[in-house]
Amino acid sequence: MKTGRIKLLPDHVANQIAAGEVVQRPASVVKELMENALDAGADDIKLIIKDGGKSLIQVVDNGSGMNPVDARMAFERHATSKIATATDLFRLQTKGFRGEALASIAAVAHVEMKTKAAGEELGTFIKIEGSKIVKQEPVATQKGTSIAVKNLFYNIPARRKFLKSIQVEMRHVNEEFYRLALAHPQISFSLIHNGQIVYQLPKSKRLQRISNLFGHKLQAQLVPVNEETDYIKIAGYIGKPEHVKLKRGLQYFFVNNRFIKSSYLNHALLSAYEGLIKEKTYPPYFVFFDIDPQHIDVNIHPTKTEVKFDDEQTVYSILKVAAKHSLGQFNLTPSMDFDHRPDLEVPYDYKNKAPKMPAINVDPEFNPFKEEDTSFPAKIRPQRIEKNIAYWDSLMSEMQQTTQDLTSEISPTTGTLSLDVESSINQSALQFKQKYIITTKDDQLLIIHQQRAHALVLFHELIQQLKHHTIPSQQLIFPVEIQLSLQDIDLLKANADKIAEIGFDVDFASHSVLVKGVPMQLKTLAITDIFEQIIQELSLTAPDKLHQIEEKIAMIIAEKSAIKTGQKLEPATMQTLLRDLFRLPARWLFKGKKVLEAMNPAQIDMKFDL
Repeated sequence: MKTGRIKLLPDHVANQIAAGEVVQRPASVVKELMENALDAGADDIKLIIKDGGKSLIQVVDNGSGMNPVDARMAFERHATSKIATATDLFRLQTKGFRGEALASIAAVAHVEMKTKAAGEELGTFIKIEGSKIVKQEPVATQKGTSIAVKNLFYNIPARRKFLKSIQVEMRHVNEEFYRLALAHPQISFSLIHNGQIVYQLPKSKRLQRISNLFGHKLQAQLVPVNEETDYIKIAGYIGKPEHVKLKRGLQYFFVNNRFIKSSYLNHALLSAYEGLIKEKTYPPYFVFFDIDPQHIDVNIHPTKTEVKFDDEQTVYSILKVAAKHSLGQFNLTPSMDFDHRPDLEVPYDYKNKAPKMPAINVDPEFNPFKEEDTSFPAKIRPQRIEKNIAYWDSLMSEMQQTTQDLTSEISPTTGTLSLDVESSINQSALQFKQKYIITTKDDQLLIIHQQRAHALVLFHELIQQLKHHTIPSQQLIFPVEIQLSLQDIDLLKANADKIAEIGFDVDFASHSVLVKGVPMQLKTLAITDIFEQIIQELSLTAPDKLHQIEEKIAMIIAEKSAIKTGQKLEPATMQTLLRDLFRLPARWLFKGKKVLEAMNPAQIDMKFDL
């Protein structure tokens, strides 16, 4: 009989194939090991990482531990203590119930485990390399389990080559850590990376855990959401509409304390914000669902990050109503009060003033049957008329003075702006509504947006300095400390050279950045807002476009430091701004937002809304 082509794979090959589904990167190992620690009843879990998980992933817990037999069986395929029959899959209360997880990890890494069950005198030490048990012996250790996974994918070079940088892999590890720490605030967690403590989270309430992970500033940006029905219970926190972001982030759904991804539930929550936030903006949320396990199926995705509800429409409706109620309860949604009488409100300044008897002026010569203009009483009318005439005379003479040098040489066909830097700028400039500067240049009338013009001048100055690497930095007398999430700090660290090149002097800590110096052009103390914008730009910029990030940061600085709309300008300030503006190259005058409008004075109807 001939040997068939179909053969039974060896165990080590089968384990490596299974590892391709279970272990995609270091974060996958973190998820499996920490979930096992939680299922073991631990209330103190420590995660130790080296080189983003490439060199070491170690989880130490104080859970129930294992005896020598269980310790050996844990690394066999399809071995688990979480389920016994197929029907158990639909009543799951545990997390790490996949029987191939530890076997798959051991197939692609060096694994060392120390474990001791309660009541045992000695624990067990097991060392595995590529699915082969190299050593097993008794060892003195504390109650619980410590598993160290070293040199991930050491025997599959092709897989190891496709791992990302340490910063990227660590970002994924952090995300897994966030998900488990948020779901279990009653458990203390620690995260140590390359010997430095990143997080040390004590047992706390849910909101305090969110604050400890993502900064105390976030706590003030959230409102609670709570709803309880016979089918499902919803609790958690959602963001206020004024604190939405341009990127997706800090959005977490948990079902029975297991993190899930659901575009369906995300749509339900965002629909509660309809009319409150702009399109393509995203509020933070931390929403926890508590439901009978028989109503959900957690086995529809290999990583267990998706669930199927047996009544999705009900969950959708309850979540939407709960979120709307929360936003309305905390006065975050617009409302109309038809019983409100604004005309009956007393202005604040007048509350403490004593009432005065109004003066009564009577004109004894007033006659309603006279045909003369009776708009004003006789004693007042001549003064009021003379004052108005004087006002309009001065206004017209000022306007005529502004345009008198032009009207004699106007060409009806002239309608384009001359960009010759040497051409004359009229020395008289008017500020209109503290927003525009009105002046003349050659044979044209220019209406210039003062804030945009100044931002453009500052932006050009920064770009020229960037080309020569000469942006000066001014040291702050009092450095500004900004609390940020670990992800944001990692993002800033990865672009620290670009931030320094633009003129910022920054020191990084585990949960904050200390700004010691800022660019000379920066004329505002809103440093926290500026760094939030910088982080937003960094997160939205594609990796292949990061070389342009200096220009985006320069634009943020220019816009924050520019003269603001509503600011009154002295004539000398206006002349300086105009001189700097028209010294720019022609292409810069039309770069970005529209700065000015040029009009032929012969074609202008001089009617201004004054």
